[in-house]
Amino acid sequence: MATFVKPENALKRAEELVNVGQKQAALQALHDLITSKRYKAWQKTLERIMFKYVELCVDMRKGRFAKDGLIQYRITCQQVNVSSLEEVIKYFMQLATEKAEQARTQAQALEEALDVEDLEVDKRPEDLMLSYVSGEKGKDRSDRELVTPWFKFLWETYRTVLEILRNNSKLESLYAMTAHRAFQFCKQYKRTTEFRRLCEIIRNHLANLNKYKDQRDRPDLTAPESLQLYLDTRIEQLKIATDLELWQEAFRSVEDIHGLMNLVKKSPKTPLMVVYYAKLTDVFWVSHSHLYHAYAWFKLFTLQKSYNKNLSQKDLQLIASSVLLAALSVTPYDQKHGASHLELENEKERNLRMASLINFTLDPKGESREMLSRSSLLSELNNKGVMTCVSQEVKDIYNILEHEFFPLDLASRVQPLLAKIAKLGGKPSSASSVPEVQLSKYVPALEKLTTLRVLQQVSRVYQSITIGTLSKMIPFFDFSLVEKLSVDAAKYNFLSMKVDHLKGAVLFGNVNVESDVLTDHLAVLADSLNKARNLIYLPMKKQSKLGEKHGLAETVDKEHKRLLARKSIIEKRKEEHERQMLEMEREEESKRLKLQKVTEEAEQKRLAEEYTRRQEQRIRREIEERELQEAQALLFETQKGAKKKGKKPLLDGEKVTKQTLIELALSEQLKERQELEKKLQKLGKTMDYMERAKREEEAQLIEQAFQQHLVEEKIFHENEQLKAIELSRQHHAGDLQEKNRLARMMDDKVIFQQRIVNCRETEYNRLKKEREDTINQLIALRKHERETKRKMLFYLKSEEERLTRLREEEEARKHEEEERRKKEEAERKAKLDAIAERQRQREREAEEKERLRRDALLRRPTEALSRSIDPASGPHTADPVPVAAAAAAPTSGKYVPRFRRERNEGQTAAPPEPDRWGRQDDRAPQSGDRWRNDEQRPSYGGSRTSSASSSSWSSSRPRG
Repeated sequence: MATFVKPENALKRAEELVNVGQKQAALQALHDLITSKRYKAWQKTLERIMFKYVELCVDMRKGRFAKDGLIQYRITCQQVNVSSLEEVIKYFMQLATEKAEQARTQAQALEEALDVEDLEVDKRPEDLMLSYVSGEKGKDRSDRELVTPWFKFLWETYRTVLEILRNNSKLESLYAMTAHRAFQFCKQYKRTTEFRRLCEIIRNHLANLNKYKDQRDRPDLTAPESLQLYLDTRIEQLKIATDLELWQEAFRSVEDIHGLMNLVKKSPKTPLMVVYYAKLTDVFWVSHSHLYHAYAWFKLFTLQKSYNKNLSQKDLQLIASSVLLAALSVTPYDQKHGASHLELENEKERNLRMASLINFTLDPKGESREMLSRSSLLSELNNKGVMTCVSQEVKDIYNILEHEFFPLDLASRVQPLLAKIAKLGGKPSSASSVPEVQLSKYVPALEKLTTLRVLQQVSRVYQSITIGTLSKMIPFFDFSLVEKLSVDAAKYNFLSMKVDHLKGAVLFGNVNVESDVLTDHLAVLADSLNKARNLIYLPMKKQSKLGEKHGLAETVDKEHKRLLARKSIIEKRKEEHERQMLEMEREEESKRLKLQKVTEEAEQKRLAEEYTRRQEQRIRREIEERELQEAQALLFETQKGAKKKGKKPLLDGEKVTKQTLIELALSEQLKERQELEKKLQKLGKTMDYMERAKREEEAQLIEQAFQQHLVEEKIFHENEQLKAIELSRQHHAGDLQEKNRLARMMDDKVIFQQRIVNCRETEYNRLKKEREDTINQLIALRKHERETKRKMLFYLKSEEERLTRLREEEEARKHEEEERRKKEEAERKAKLDAIAERQRQREREAEEKERLRRDALLRRPTEALSRSIDPASGPHTADPVPVAAAAAAPTSGKYVPRFRRERNEGQTAAPPEPDRWGRQDDRAPQSGDRWRNDEQRPSYGGSRTSSASSSSWSSSRPRG
């Protein structure tokens, strides 16, 4: 792989290689440059390299190289210069098209030259032999040799370009142009297979565009420009498909256009829709879908009448006549009569699909047969004013076939009108998108309709008619065709007739009891029989009208219930029967499909095996024939050499095998090779001897020639040296004369030089002074600016420091206030806790005193009782002092242990002590004290003494 410093070097190298005929090396050098990671940035040189690269690819038909190079170039200039890629691709397609046209022209010229080579002989023996062997004509052979490779390369070019440009929003127009050129290529050269592949490629591109919606540079189909390009491409595809008569591909193109319209939810422009419906009429007419063909014509008429303001009355009349005749061409009976449920469902789905393509809205849950039918279409034509635009002949045919009743001369009335209609038609001048209208194509369908109408009307008038009379009434067809039409009509319950060839008559009517014709007759017969029965068997007289009415009502009610029950039973039986039939049909259909699938698989397997076996046999046969031909050729060469040498041919006239021939040929070749080697050795020795002798003889001659050449060179050198000296003297003399001539101008030159130097010195000093002044001004200005900037920075820094200091002081003040507030809060909380603690202490002491007082009160009655019982003790009232002391003891407010109270029991009470707060409590007990009200309830016995003592203790309690 060659590396180049600059892309220009690669281009020069490629041109040099092309000039010496090495195109493959030049192509490889440019390919290495384009695919190299070193030159990823786009530049103009790369565009010129790509032009040269695609030119070499086209000359050598290297499609794969062209595809790789274009892909790399697309990556390079995708985001920089897309127009460059567009120019390269256009040049690539132009070269491929020109080469294909040149090959085609060359093939035509060659064919013409071959045709006029010899006027007396039709073909040369070689051409006759080649045509017999290959089975081809001269033109086919020249096309295969010259035209086909270039057409194949042109087709690969279109595929490559479409693959490179697919799903790229920046190259949509070029993609559409390439698709149009590919379509024209298929149309011009009748390439139906390539056209199908091209349609499939474009269809896959759109499917991938809708599948992968996160691609980069993805086209937006909702944009009007993109949608228009895609629709134009599909419309062109539809046109080419109809021109090539590829009706299946045309229908798929119609589905593509309809899917594209449903995808973007936008209605295309009217000219496109006109082309769409025009081509749709052709597709439906070829597929014998006359109903959908008529609906498409109706939509086309509506569009032309609504949007084409330049539509002339003649063209409108022609289009309206086509619509009405297309509607009349539809068979007048329903072909789904007697069909299975599965077939009806398939037909319903087909109607919905076709109605969607024609842009008619149908209810999927409703009966589409009633909405998309011949009768509904004719009513639509009457309502939308189509009848007012048709020609008089078409209107007369419509009235005769649909509204009049002429059973005997219906065909004779219609036949001249059909002859007039067959002459009508032409290309609408004011509607360019509408195809050429030929009303003559509807004549066969109208003749069939006339035949059916004649049979229908005759069946209403006659019960039987002779075949000859009926044939005269229908002059369009033979009776065999009439019989075939009548069979189809009877199959779908449109007619009821029978052909008796023995009697030569046609019988109308039906012997079926459930037919519509006999329904009224059976009802009349039933009424007549009931009347006769009533006359024979008179009804019994009832007792009274009231009883008669009552019995009649009961009878009617019972009969009604019986009929309802019978009806429900019949309905259930019908439903069950239908369900069973449906299940049987499904089972049979599934069995049939399975059997068909198995049969198809077996057939495909057999065909594949047969194809493989034939291929193996053909290859084996070709190998054997090729080996036999090679062996015969070797034998022929061997025998020819033997004849030249005068030898006897080997195995002449004997039967030899292929292996024998090969061995003989190889042995002869080996002998010839050995003889040739001996000859070469002998010839080499002879040539060596001759060369050596020649050199020995020419050595003396070469030495003499060399000496003579030296003498001649010496003489030539001396002559040249003399000439140079003489020329130098002449130049020196001329220079001296020139110096003398210019010497008189030396003073003027010095004066002029001094003046110039002075002027330039003055100018230099002035410019130097101006420059210094300017520099000083700039220095002063910049110094002033620096001073100003320094002052401003100092001011800003000072202001910032001041603001920072103020902010810090404010934060310190807030911090101190917060600390002080927290400290005060803590002190206040400590004081409150101390007060609460003191309060709890006082409460605990008060509870302790209360407990002691209660204990003293409980012990006092027990001691008094013991003293009153004791015999040593005195009278009860003789010693009141201990009681008083005991009563006074609790009033002191101090805890006294029990043993001390017993010890001091006989002593007098001690004076009151100051309480714990250091004050003397000399207050006497008061009867109205506040503690008394709370101690009114008796304590443990309810005695007065305990209550009084409690009151006195409570009144003497210290108050803090």
